[in-house]
Amino acid sequence: MKPKSSSQKPKVVTPARWLTARLKLLREEKKLTRLGDRLAQSRRALPWVKVAEPYTFAAPGGRVTLAELFGDQHQLIIQHFMLGPGWEQGCKSCSYMMDHLNPTGIHLKARDVAFAAVSHAPLKEILPFKKRMGWDVNWVSSHGTRFNQDFHVSFTEEEIARGGVPYNYGKMDFPQTEAPGISVFARDDAGNVYHTYSTYGRGLEVAMTTYGLLDLVPKGRDEAGMEYGMEWLRHHDRYEPAAALG
Repeated sequence: MKPKSSSQKPKVVTPARWLTARLKLLREEKKLTRLGDRLAQSRRALPWVKVAEPYTFAAPGGRVTLAELFGDQHQLIIQHFMLGPGWEQGCKSCSYMMDHLNPTGIHLKARDVAFAAVSHAPLKEILPFKKRMGWDVNWVSSHGTRFNQDFHVSFTEEEIARGGVPYNYGKMDFPQTEAPGISVFARDDAGNVYHTYSTYGRGLEVAMTTYGLLDLVPKGRDEAGMEYGMEWLRHHDRYEPAAALG
């Protein structure tokens, strides 16, 4: 099978030559793994910023504070989920992320980590989409607060028209009023909340394990020639049925 993204035929060799090539690649993979470990250590060593703003969110049981999103845990991961006021459905790329994150809650909790999704849309617009997608996560609304703006994942039409919105620690043109991200918080025993880390752009691939698996196969992500990289994505209930094998 020839990968679509390559104009060359795959090189077919003996098992011995394949093993030689594989061991060479393994050495490079181990270098990357060790580099990743060092980066993770540096990430954990970042200084913290105390969250002074008393953010509250709309939840099914009423208003909740940022501190209450922790539950009994001392660490919190928030997915900034792109679902703006009046949208018919959530962003398909954020949904792709949530498909991966949804099952991790029980494992994160075992390591003292809570998970929540936050969207700019009113709660009444979030809950039907959450039900449709079948996700069992704590999903709250930041509508009417500055949370999304303060974490640079929501922009006004005027800001977009002017160009150069603040995203991913720089200024860039952005095509929509909502943007994706992941933010991490910690809470001390006194109840103080701290912002410890945020990541945007390709930094979000940490949550997209399907991409890691696609990177293993001959065709890779197979996104060359598409208008944009994730054009192929669909909400998980919108893929066309696979063709019958025969």
